[in-house]
Amino acid sequence: MSLQPIPAGPLRTGYTTGACATACAKAALLALIQQKDISETEITLPLGEKVTFQVNSSFTTKNATCTTIKDAGDDPDVTHGATIGCTVSFNTSGDVRFIRGKGVGIVTLPGLAIGVGEPAINPVPRKMITDAVHFITHQYKIDKGVDVEVFVVNGEEIAKKTLNSRIGIIDGISILGTTGIVKPFSASAYIASITQGIDVAIANGCREIVINSGGRSENILRKRFPHLPEFAFIQYGNWIGETLDKIKASSLEKVTMGIMLGKAAKLAQGELDTHSGKSSWDKQFIYNLAKACGYSDEQCLPILDLNMARRLTEIFPFTAEEPFFKQLAAACYAVCQAIIPDVTLQILLIDANDTII
Repeated sequence: MSLQPIPAGPLRTGYTTGACATACAKAALLALIQQKDISETEITLPLGEKVTFQVNSSFTTKNATCTTIKDAGDDPDVTHGATIGCTVSFNTSGDVRFIRGKGVGIVTLPGLAIGVGEPAINPVPRKMITDAVHFITHQYKIDKGVDVEVFVVNGEEIAKKTLNSRIGIIDGISILGTTGIVKPFSASAYIASITQGIDVAIANGCREIVINSGGRSENILRKRFPHLPEFAFIQYGNWIGETLDKIKASSLEKVTMGIMLGKAAKLAQGELDTHSGKSSWDKQFIYNLAKACGYSDEQCLPILDLNMARRLTEIFPFTAEEPFFKQLAAACYAVCQAIIPDVTLQILLIDANDTII
């Protein structure tokens, strides 16, 4: 889940998979009832905004299918351009029933808002679809239930680009969205994945987790903690503060943080959002940190000329005995421990050569 630079200029918003599925369900139900093609439909988003979707439809007397192309706006969303669809038919139960179509994941682990064995269609999209279906059946005075099968073309392949399998959603993507709107380069989706990941770990009996900045550092750390299951490894990206806040509110007992030197230099000075657009490493702070360890001016002055914190290993040997790296780790520990004082915490520094101390 690498971070991408935000383009200059105004950014265009898009719509969630949940909003797309709602539009498809509504259009398909109208096509089934009216027995005619539907090319566009309007839905109401959770915050009250009305939006129109272009759809493609087909129908028989027994069921109808509608699809739309997801537009994520200017957000680098892996589902941008995906074909989201719904097939609807009537049932005799009187209820709106959700059926997992091809490309939609299935929940296999407890800890999520959806139960094990259910299609990965989150609560808000379920409510949006249910409300849209009830409105139409009431409008047309239809006293029947409706089966809604949600599908995503190539959803299994798209899911491989996400962390879904980590939290127990397999064989497809999730149908997501709390507002129906995708805000470009919003942190909300990443932070939600952190929260879900910790919830799943706890629900499956974990009292110890390893938090790390991304795929590279995680691959290194998993070799060090082979006793831990995959879902015990949580990627915080740049959102260390939000991750620690979630840990503080949880029942976790032990946390190991693996952190690359560039992020460690920022965290040591108290920066909890390490995105390059939000914070930068303070060379003077790091210089003072080194001086406090007893190094000479001759040893410390080169710090002020470094362009990247990861190059600190050119000045100080990257070993567990080196006073500078002991002090850097201690500073990171102090910042984190102040937030999660009741959790046993370990800090592991990782350099550009994938060495851990």
